[in-house]
Amino acid sequence: MTPAIHFTASHAASAQEAWAALTARYGQARLDQAELVVALGGDGFMLQTLHATQGLGLPVYGMNRGTVGFLMNAYAETGLPERLAQAEETVINPLRMRADCTDGTRHEALAINEVSLLRQGPQAAKLRIHVDGRLRMEELVCDGALVATPAGSTAYNYSAHGPILPINAEVLALTAIAPFRPRRWRGALLPKAAQVEVEVIHPERRPVMADADSRSFRDVVRVRIGSATEIRHRLLFDPGHGLDERLLREQFV
Repeated sequence: MTPAIHFTASHAASAQEAWAALTARYGQARLDQAELVVALGGDGFMLQTLHATQGLGLPVYGMNRGTVGFLMNAYAETGLPERLAQAEETVINPLRMRADCTDGTRHEALAINEVSLLRQGPQAAKLRIHVDGRLRMEELVCDGALVATPAGSTAYNYSAHGPILPINAEVLALTAIAPFRPRRWRGALLPKAAQVEVEVIHPERRPVMADADSRSFRDVVRVRIGSATEIRHRLLFDPGHGLDERLLREQFV
């Protein structure tokens, strides 16, 4: 029996074509009546879908109509009810970011992959890092720094030479982006419950922006980052192709 599915798709032509084919075959449930969501697109669209549906408690099954598709399953028009019935669920928690800016405003955002701080201008950023209220690094001179979840550890974090984290690991990755001083500092592994505060040194001369899953805020002076454990995103994967397997596989390529 086919569950009540709400299909959603990115603007890409391949995703729109898949949406038309799948809704014609399986129907289209209203979001408030759906048992689950099927997202058609790439990883960026999956993040958008998770953010958009986070208050509904619905599991989300992705089908790749993008490029990498790390958070997605393979696309096929047939056999979807059977795949959904056999799918394995992974629950992930996002990060919550609170950013204070030079104009006195405060902004909050959630990030499923990572929260990053990035230099805005030609000069390197200078950052001071506190963990759970304790000063851990007086000055990090760098292009930026990020805090990544296990689910996001293969994204920007991995490109910045951060570690890949097992999906069930109760840790976060704190990773420097192109560090100049300390030159050999490669970051740290933090408990999932850790509260990270990053202070921007000389924000007027070395401006920094903060980004949470592509929601960006310029001219920040202080950013607080911690796990939002009260928010649960439910992802569905085909058996043997879940996030734990993908994270492990990425370390051997």
